Amino acid sequence: MHETVTIIGGGLAGCEAAWQLAKRDIPVVLWEMKPEKKTPAHHSDLFGELVCSNSLRSDQLENAVGLLKEELRRLDSLILRCADEHRVAAGGALAVDRVAFSQAITDAIRNHPNITVREGEVTQVPAEGQVIVASGPLTSDALAESIAQHFPDSGYLHFYDAAAPLVTFESIDMDSAWFASRYDKGTADYINCPLSQEEYLAFWKELREAQEAPVHGFEDKNVFEGCMPVEVMARRGEQTLCFGPLKPRGLPDPKTGKEPYAVVQLRRDNAMGSVYNLVGFQTHLTWPEQKRVFSMIPALKHAEFLRYGVMHRNTYLNSPKLLDRYYRVKGDERLMFAGQITGVEGYVESTASGCLAALELARRIEGKPPIDFPQETAIGALALYISHEGVENFQPMNVNFGIMPPLGYRVKGKRNKNAALSQRALEALDGLDWR
Repeated sequence: MHETVTIIGGGLAGCEAAWQLAKRDIPVVLWEMKPEKKTPAHHSDLFGELVCSNSLRSDQLENAVGLLKEELRRLDSLILRCADEHRVAAGGALAVDRVAFSQAITDAIRNHPNITVREGEVTQVPAEGQVIVASGPLTSDALAESIAQHFPDSGYLHFYDAAAPLVTFESIDMDSAWFASRYDKGTADYINCPLSQEEYLAFWKELREAQEAPVHGFEDKNVFEGCMPVEVMARRGEQTLCFGPLKPRGLPDPKTGKEPYAVVQLRRDNAMGSVYNLVGFQTHLTWPEQKRVFSMIPALKHAEFLRYGVMHRNTYLNSPKLLDRYYRVKGDERLMFAGQITGVEGYVESTASGCLAALELARRIEGKPPIDFPQETAIGALALYISHEGVENFQPMNVNFGIMPPLGYRVKGKRNKNAALSQRALEALDGLDWR
């Protein structure tokens, strides 16, 4: 009988790690503080809850996150399996029905004979045994304090993150909107809400001056660039939104045949298509202000908001100083971290960290040498990035081709180059003995 592993956190990383260990006959005790205790961003009692967007981003191999997803599929990821089974139409992206997705993860974890679920808050980092801390960016105050005490000189860090609002489909004025995907890529899965120059400028003015909800210690410089509140973008300049979430390129209005001045896109949030989220509209405005300002978008003038955007603190480690390429604590290898608390940013990246940490821990428990996923793979490159001591001013990182070695030969065209990088990565992965 193998040694029992303690995992703290029933999010994407914790569930992926538990699954990978349990399927190798390694017993797991998975601690989750819900439903006993929730953070302001959590709404359900399910495991693997998606608190921001319902999109796992691009599913194309010419995109680094698309490559990472394919690697996880080949590594028999529970999270990717559930995502593929409960995907909703989203053009070239992998988006999911968030409730069905989380329910599938919950059922798989709770029904596995090698996983014991314990409900309740863990307030201290366990002093003994094999442990994976996957408590997420919303780690409770007590556990966060215990982690900080474990690394007294680490420069323990945090940033602020925000979630977008949800609206009902039936409340969207489709006379003022249309279905399409940018440049007609994939199927027409997005609702596009146009604004004229006059409408956009009025919206932009109100957005940048709207009242924010009080967030202790919040300043614009604390915002992670990859998940910036829409009002923060608005304050950066009149045209910033038009080059960001309101970019009209590749979205001609079928009524005129011309691109509008600005376009707000809505993406399906559930399989029924009854709920849509405002793409790129993470926000920490007060709820009345969200209703007032976002209703200035013509297609949303009568929108019914099922959930307003929320702002919350995300906590992460100074990982290059603290963790190795296996997500183990340097000098205390029985203790591992996984998920966004390590500074990997994004649902897929969080899943990947839990997968790699569990695979390496399983090898160690079984007395086998480590796998050493190479930097040519997306999963390996991400782990090597967050553990590289040469990284200065460490910030949360999405997977990208820039953290992988160059091909060493010239390929014409960015998409062709990225496709070649993905092919190299998958060939390297297939050559590993990871089972």
